[in-house]
Amino acid sequence: MRVPSTDDVEIKVHDLGGEGPPLVLAHATGFHGRVWEPLAAHLTGFHLWSIDMRAHGDSTAPEDRPLEWYGFADDVLSVIDGIGLEKPFGVGHSKGAASLLLAEQARPGTFTALYLYEPVVVPTDHVTGHNPDNPLSNGARRRRDTFESFDAAYENYASKPPFNTLHPEVLRVYVDHGFTQNDDGTVSLKCSPENEAEVYAHGMSHHAFAALHEVTCPVTVAMGVEDTVPAIFGRPIAEALPHGTIASFPELAHFGPLEAPATIAASVLEAFSHVK
Repeated sequence: MRVPSTDDVEIKVHDLGGEGPPLVLAHATGFHGRVWEPLAAHLTGFHLWSIDMRAHGDSTAPEDRPLEWYGFADDVLSVIDGIGLEKPFGVGHSKGAASLLLAEQARPGTFTALYLYEPVVVPTDHVTGHNPDNPLSNGARRRRDTFESFDAAYENYASKPPFNTLHPEVLRVYVDHGFTQNDDGTVSLKCSPENEAEVYAHGMSHHAFAALHEVTCPVTVAMGVEDTVPAIFGRPIAEALPHGTIASFPELAHFGPLEAPATIAASVLEAFSHVK
C-alpha cells in the first residue's frame, strides 16, 4: 500500500495484520518498516502498521526539501490520514520515535499512547542545527552500498558491529527488504549512504524537546544502557512529559528493539495495558 505525503513523496505502508486498535510502528534511520516484523509477531491485541519513512525502504525521497525531521512527522500523519486510523497507538525507535513525537506535537490528540525507544530528542541547549560534518553522517557516507548478493550482505553485517548485535531474524528482514537487486545480480542499499548521512545531519536540529509539555497522551520512554547519546536524554524527556514513564533495559544498547524484539514487545504490551 502506498500513501501520498507532503513534498510529492509516496510512503510505503506495510499491513502487518492483527486484530484490535491500530498501532503504528516507526523505524530508525537507515532501516525500513519491515524490520519490525519479528517484534510485531509478539504484539498481540493490535492491528499493526509499519511505515517506510521518506528516502527509506520503498518510499520515495523529496526532490525539493531536505531530509529534516519534520518531514518524517508529515509522513506519519499522512499514513494515519491516508489509511483512516483513529487515535492509534505508536511505537518508535530512535528517529522513528522522534517522528512520532513531532507528529503528536504538530497535531495534538493524534495518538492514544506512545512507546518510544531512545528517541533522538535533545534538550534545547544541545540543538545544533543542520550539521553535515558529524560522526554518524561521516560514517554513513563511508558505508559500503553494494554487495554480490543478499546473502553476502547478510554475512558481512552479521560478522561485525554494529549490525552483529541484531537478532538474526531482524537482520535477515533488514537485508532482504533493505536492498534492491541490480541487473547484474548484485544488491544495493535502498536508503543510500548520502541520504542516510543527510538524515543524521538534521538529527539535532528539531525542537521537539521544547514542546514536550504539549504532549498530553501517555508516553513510555525506553532506554538501553544510559551512558550514551541518545539514551542519556531519556530521563529528562520523560520528566518533561506530562505523562511520561521510564522503561530501562541496561542489558541492551541503542538497537534494543532490533536486538531483543520479544523483550521490547513484552514491554510495549505492559505499557499499553495501563491505557484506557
